[in-house]
Amino acid sequence: MKNKRQSDILLIIPAFNEEECIERVVRNLIEHYPQFDYVIVNDGSTDDTSKIAHRCDFNVVDLPINLGLTGAFQTGMKYAAKNNYFCAIQFDADGQHKPEHIQELYESIRRGNDIAIGSRFVKHKKPFSMRMFGSRLIETAIRLTTGRHVKDPTSGMRMYSSNVIRKFANNVNLTPEPDTISYLLKTGSSVDEVQVEMDERLAGESYLTLSKSIRYMTLMLTSILFVQPFRARKN
Repeated sequence: MKNKRQSDILLIIPAFNEEECIERVVRNLIEHYPQFDYVIVNDGSTDDTSKIAHRCDFNVVDLPINLGLTGAFQTGMKYAAKNNYFCAIQFDADGQHKPEHIQELYESIRRGNDIAIGSRFVKHKKPFSMRMFGSRLIETAIRLTTGRHVKDPTSGMRMYSSNVIRKFANNVNLTPEPDTISYLLKTGSSVDEVQVEMDERLAGESYLTLSKSIRYMTLMLTSILFVQPFRARKN
């Protein structure tokens, strides 16, 4: 792990069993933005993700066990807080997120926003599909509880300001999920959406299976509608 900060932006790359993608994704990032810092958080992978990352001399933190996306992301945010980054972005290791959109998200944070979401649906209509049905429900739940319309609440491409980085680093209850976006909106954080395009996963293993996806949507809706409003009032 490299601790010398060279930029005011940190790219956090959670990775679980991404041996087929990790080298391409990181080299593509370095090609587009050699001036930006990054950290791969290897989330207890059982394949050669860690071996490949170290062989390529990438900046990597190895977690001893699989903590899931939340644990990997929070590890990255603690790293960002420790090194006093101006902003940090979650960037998927599977090749879905496109590096060319990072600068636009960065400009949004520089304009004073606390969170900039890489949204697929600022200019495009959300398609009608089972996958998007859950996203529509979450979108509606956030609008009902916060009064804000977040068009792509399930997008994983989000950039956070230093203020929000510190909140994540010091609160284990904050996660890289839509219910935390709802909570942060309720407690005064500003959220912007920037139009992005995303690719299909190159290879590797997703954190979400079908059964996990159904459980995920249920948990998100319950949290947004019943838990986060109560937490926001307490704070």
